[in-house]
Amino acid sequence: MPIKKGVRVISDNRKARHDYFIEDVYEAGLALVGTEVKSIRLGRVNIKDSYVKVKNDEAIVVGMHVSPYEKGNIYNRDPFRERKLLLHKREILKLKKLSEADGYSLIPLNIYIKDGLVKMEVAVAKGKKLYDKRHDIAERDAKRQIEQKRKEERNWD
Repeated sequence: MPIKKGVRVISDNRKARHDYFIEDVYEAGLALVGTEVKSIRLGRVNIKDSYVKVKNDEAIVVGMHVSPYEKGNIYNRDPFRERKLLLHKREILKLKKLSEADGYSLIPLNIYIKDGLVKMEVAVAKGKKLYDKRHDIAERDAKRQIEQKRKEERNWD
């Protein structure tokens, strides 16, 4: 079967951009079993409450839910099992150092298929306070109102 070229986003963690300041982003592969790959291709994955931890010099994603493949029978694995991220050793050590800093976390941003391989974007993120979230919401509303005014002015011309 030919490998499809390009990028297709499977799952996006929109809540991460709302709850965290994104400092740095890394692309990582995922160590998966065949039925998990098939399930992910069908879009049956959830990364909403997941996070990444570095343990024994390995990056591991925790809390990612991959629904069991319907036709996988005995080959299906635990939907919530920890999955290893495939990164270079220097990237893992850098992520470990950054995650140990005060207030920083490693958060998955999205899962996508790139040239036939399942990839994940991992962000080094700092948590937002409530007033930061309110400021972002107010800024978004202001931009939306400005755009509405511009559209109204264009319609009158």
